[in-house]
Amino acid sequence: MPRGHALRMGRRCLPGHFYLITIVTAERTPYFRDFTYGCAAARAFSQSSVCQHATTWAYVVMPDHVHWLLALEGDLSQAVKLYKSYVSLALGKPIWQRGFHDRLIREEEGVRDTARYIVANPLRAGLVNQIGDYSFWDARWLTPDAGDQVVV
Repeated sequence: MPRGHALRMGRRCLPGHFYLITIVTAERTPYFRDFTYGCAAARAFSQSSVCQHATTWAYVVMPDHVHWLLALEGDLSQAVKLYKSYVSLALGKPIWQRGFHDRLIREEEGVRDTARYIVANPLRAGLVNQIGDYSFWDARWLTPDAGDQVVV
């Protein structure tokens, strides 16, 4: 398994592009099985300083990791660092594994397909039988104010 510093080698920040980010808790501890902790992790995506660097298009908070589909507005590492900081502050302790995994989403891969994959994680993990029964996910185009903003 690559170390956090090895993951950063060759990483490029391309504002205006979509990224799939995976962030894992330290030792894969399932902190987010706790409803309050899951709420804190979900709320952190909307923090103003996080939003300065990234627009969230979809996410799912799993018991021991987070998947985040974002459109980069600023610095990728800073967006993730801020997100992780807000969650740790809300929980009152550091909970994250060092580093994160990122993948640039190419147009041909499809942003919606990636988002569908992300939000279906609780189904594949057997946590729920219907995605509507899982509390910690969202997808931008499913919100009433998304309108015609999705261009994929």
